[in-house]
Amino acid sequence: MKQQREHWGSRIGFIMAAAGSAIGLGSLWRFPYLAGENGGGAFVLLYVLFTFFIAVPVFIAELVIGRNTQRSAVSAFGDLSNQSNNWKLLGWLNVLTTFLILSYYSVVSGWCVNYALMSINHFTAGRTPTQIRDVFTSLYTSGDINIFWLFIFILLNIGIVYGGIRKGIEYWSRKLMPALLVILVGLFFYSMTLSGFGDAFKFLFYPDFAKLKASSILDALGMSFFTMSVGLGIIITYGSYMKHSEDIPKTGFIVSTMTILVSLFGSLMIFPIIFTFGMAPEGGPGLVFKTLPVLFNELPGTLVISTVFFILLVFTALTSTISLLEVVVANLMELLSWSRAKSVLLSSLGIFIFGIPSALSGSGGIFANWKALYGKDFFDTLNYFTGSWMLPLAALFTTLFVGWFMDKKITADEFLKGTSLGKILRVWFFLIRWLAPIAILLVILQEGGVVDANAIATYFKK
Repeated sequence: MKQQREHWGSRIGFIMAAAGSAIGLGSLWRFPYLAGENGGGAFVLLYVLFTFFIAVPVFIAELVIGRNTQRSAVSAFGDLSNQSNNWKLLGWLNVLTTFLILSYYSVVSGWCVNYALMSINHFTAGRTPTQIRDVFTSLYTSGDINIFWLFIFILLNIGIVYGGIRKGIEYWSRKLMPALLVILVGLFFYSMTLSGFGDAFKFLFYPDFAKLKASSILDALGMSFFTMSVGLGIIITYGSYMKHSEDIPKTGFIVSTMTILVSLFGSLMIFPIIFTFGMAPEGGPGLVFKTLPVLFNELPGTLVISTVFFILLVFTALTSTISLLEVVVANLMELLSWSRAKSVLLSSLGIFIFGIPSALSGSGGIFANWKALYGKDFFDTLNYFTGSWMLPLAALFTTLFVGWFMDKKITADEFLKGTSLGKILRVWFFLIRWLAPIAILLVILQEGGVVDANAIATYFKK
């Protein structure tokens, strides 16, 4: 017999939690530098199209699975597949992926907390641009400091997830998300006053397909999955706390719209600063921690701007990590019949311990020969392996499960419950059965070197 499932207290609370899960560091850290590296407007256009036509259908599919079963990933796939061990493995892949991502993502989040504190202390004062950039190198190679902030950030997650759905995740999502949006909009309006705003707007919204590489198409597709949090079991878990009267398709469109807007607002906050000082937009992964502090130092009110910006990053990180932690916690509660308190504390302890090698990657304090053996340090290995392989594979198998193996009547009935968008059922089913899996498969083949999109494009140009 299923245990009584806790549900979201309100529709707005669920939307804030789901949007918070999707709007993470990916929207304010990964999206801007990928847009910069891939030519701006054309990449942004593809990202928006892929989000609505591929990522959103998968998002809806995961909500359907979660709400129908009222279970977390492992049990949900088991219930809908007559307890097939093969499909349960997909649920376990979700849990493992979230666990691994949370272990190193919490290290990055700790950097955000650290930079917020340094900004309050005006760490850029009296330093040259090179010295400001070197601050991040010093942080990355300081294992003890990284472990400290990893511990502090995990404590923040424990404090929220320990309270459960309504009193924990929903309560804090309803506070953090509005605060995040207010800060973001405030910084956006500030960026509008800078001389580089016009160039930034043109860069992001005037597609120049001559700057688009063939591989940029796959980067845009991967970004749409990253920002929508699909393939991680998060949306299945959150969907399991939904009431049957909620509108699943409409929720998908609301969350995706919020995610896209935050990504665009974030870029319109960052790129005007870059263009104002005549720098190239392709700043790479170090854009937030190396380039922006240098530029903040050139602006009036640098202490306030820098501090507010990094507090914004802390909020975005926290709204994502609590959803990742909830996936692990919810599965432990169901599979092992543990209490929430025991599940939260033991899973957090495990994440902290497994996060230590990532925290020590820069200092070489552990696994000193890891990079020599694998070509990347431990932190970068986890980042690459989870983002480039585990997440796309989980998303691919989820689309195949819903599109080809799950009972179509169950799928249709769950999709139609409480929705006013029933007319799009056939379109959604086509997208989840054909377009989404083919697109994800192309991403995997490109990553595996089986398909070289740039080489193909060059061949056809001849």
